[in-house]
Amino acid sequence: MSEPAPSLETKPAIPPGPERLPEILLASIIALAEAGEVEQACRLAGQAYVALRISDPAAARRFDVFLHRSTRKLAW
Repeated sequence: MSEPAPSLETKPAIPPGPERLPEILLASIIALAEAGEVEQACRLAGQAYVALRISDPAAARRFDVFLHRSTRKLAW
């Protein structure tokens, strides 16, 4: 016998919506830094922090943590 088809009512593992945008942006910034563009990644993370610090402090904190971990990799 074959297995039953997956239910269309199964909830996705990651909820859709704008609340995921900081997570997506942070993943992109991390990938940018890993590709050698640390300065650009830090600039974007700083902008994201400023944009989120009032409306979503928890998300802003994740960008702040990224900045603290990444600035030591800058070659100024």
